[in-house]
Amino acid sequence: MYKRILLATDGSDHSLRSTEHAIHLAKCSEGTIDVVFVIDGDTSKKDVLRHANKIEIEKRRREKIQPVEERLEQSDVPHEVHMLHGEPGPSIVKFANEGEYDCTIIGSRGLNQLQTLVLGSVSHKVAKRVESPVMIVK
Repeated sequence: MYKRILLATDGSDHSLRSTEHAIHLAKCSEGTIDVVFVIDGDTSKKDVLRHANKIEIEKRRREKIQPVEERLEQSDVPHEVHMLHGEPGPSIVKFANEGEYDCTIIGSRGLNQLQTLVLGSVSHKVAKRVESPVMIVK
């Protein structure tokens, strides 16, 4: 049923928990997992100012999602990592809808109620706009 699973990650604790759910679903249906990590404009600017070259920047970005990648390697579930650039919510939605995934899994974030009212969370934006079923993991 869930042959193609999209896992959106940012390296947070919620992302690690969502990785476990993605692995479970993939194993139950002999599916594959595509992992997306989005680099927004502010992060990109900070990375350029802090690090001397592109190799160092790429290394630091990969370190953020290293625990997710390690867990996927241990699970023997076929997976691929995609680095996207842009605003996280719309970038994930576009990637998910264009990829025709059976399920999108994303961790929730601990925004306070005022921030959620004003900004909205990435997981909320994804759940509203992705065409496939979405699982939000706390």
